[in-house]
Amino acid sequence: MKAKLIAVGERAPRWVAEGFGEYQKRLSHWLPLELVEVEPGLRGKGRDAARAMQDEGARVLAALPKNALVVTLDGRGKPWSSEQLAQRLEHWRAQGRDLAFLIGGPEGHAPEVIARGDESWSLGPLTLPHMLVRLVAAEQLYRAAALLANHPYHRA
Repeated sequence: MKAKLIAVGERAPRWVAEGFGEYQKRLSHWLPLELVEVEPGLRGKGRDAARAMQDEGARVLAALPKNALVVTLDGRGKPWSSEQLAQRLEHWRAQGRDLAFLIGGPEGHAPEVIARGDESWSLGPLTLPHMLVRLVAAEQLYRAAALLANHPYHRA
């Protein structure tokens, strides 16, 4: 099983890219994780934010692997604990499908993206910068995989 983190936005700050890369490396033998950056929609004066979100949504859907189980990262999703995420990961592994985790743009996900999601995961009630969500999601996936492997990384 492989996973893709499909994220709206390009050119993460160096510290985000380095942190993501560290967890990507750690995950490589448990859950290979590929980052796919999707060009954000055009925003600004005289631009329609809904149109930008729709354009992003189309690019996100086009980047999905065939037959992938899709998990949207969304504030309205389920706020799983690390242990619960590990249980979800175990469940997803049993299905034998690749995974796609989706991070939207500033306004969130387009309705078509939400509709395509099989599950929705919330990182909690805080509003986080979308670039930081990449890093937090990768760390939590690593933590979940480590829990399943009885690795000492998670100490609760």
